[in-house]
Amino acid sequence: MPYKGAVARVTGLGTPGAPSRAFRPRGKVLPSHGRRHNRSLILQELLRNGPQTRADLARATQLTAATVGNFVATLLEEGIIEERGRRSTGKGKPGTLLGILPHARHIVCLDLSDQSQFVGGVVDLTGDVVARSTVPRRGRTGDAAVRLVAQLIATLLAQTNQPVLGVGIGSPGVVSPDGVVRQSPNLHWHDIPLAADLRDDLAIPVHVVNDANAAALGEFQFGDPAGSNLLLVKVGLGVGAGLVLDGHLIEGDGFAAGEIGHVVVDPSGDRCACGKRGCLETVVAGSLLRERLDGLDAAGRDAVLAAAGDRLGTALTLVVSLLNLSEVLLSGPPDVLDEPFRRATVAAIKQSTFPLVGQRLEARLSSTGSDDVLLGAAAVVLEHELGVR
Repeated sequence: MPYKGAVARVTGLGTPGAPSRAFRPRGKVLPSHGRRHNRSLILQELLRNGPQTRADLARATQLTAATVGNFVATLLEEGIIEERGRRSTGKGKPGTLLGILPHARHIVCLDLSDQSQFVGGVVDLTGDVVARSTVPRRGRTGDAAVRLVAQLIATLLAQTNQPVLGVGIGSPGVVSPDGVVRQSPNLHWHDIPLAADLRDDLAIPVHVVNDANAAALGEFQFGDPAGSNLLLVKVGLGVGAGLVLDGHLIEGDGFAAGEIGHVVVDPSGDRCACGKRGCLETVVAGSLLRERLDGLDAAGRDAVLAAAGDRLGTALTLVVSLLNLSEVLLSGPPDVLDEPFRRATVAAIKQSTFPLVGQRLEARLSSTGSDDVLLGAAAVVLEHELGVR
């Protein structure tokens, strides 16, 4: 395939498979970890704060001028950054501004959280989605769904003529750091080595992450987070949550942190895809809510959405209280996560928590909107392949 050569030229830029989930490093570390970390500091500074001089980068990263100069020379040679003219500092020699080249590398990203279709995009280094494509799911699960993923990747690869840094996929279910989908009931995936299989077929780095975790990372890296703590609830094919604490993605011992969709909220409720009755996602999942909203008048819609929001708020009460969170972000269809849903979610949490915990709580839609999973998948590829967190 024509893109393989381009990919092979860039896969050495980072250290694939790096286990860290800590975003945005801020200080120097031990020499044994130094090179990757310090490179990350420079790239992160340019991505977050725009063009800067070598002196600016040395001050911001606390690296020596010589170290910054060596990394800058390498990044210029690799075509990741460029010089953007000179800026007068008022005293002494004017500095040359350096900036990220957004299209120096592209990232192919997939969002598998939608009930009806798989969504894909080509994302540049600054988080702009430069091309899009979708494929109807038509209820396909198991191996058929895997083939659909491969089909969408091929379509997206054909939409870029830039070197591809890697493929990032946000999948519902429990996903281990090595890209194995341990369990995704709605897709009928069990111990599917999705990353490894696709990597072997494509000869491109592939990284897979839980869709709610991806949405949280997308908001944290490219959105407008209120601070270093973030709880995002993803309402799509199922229901899941992504949790970032002090800049670290929390995955849990079995990589299932945030799997709130299969918490039973109504033991006599509907049968869930996991086999239990009354799981949260039988009440809150986007596709099911849309079915229940179909044909209702405004009052009926508000009542259904408020009931679903109340169930979600009840399920989140212990998490919000335990961690003293002040904000819950919601990701999913805007018509489902409407004002009645958000109000009921907050009201349920406030009703069952200590006043000092609940009184400042707010719920809002993710600032990255429907692209949050795509951007989170891009963030994971940036972390593993360029060391950017």
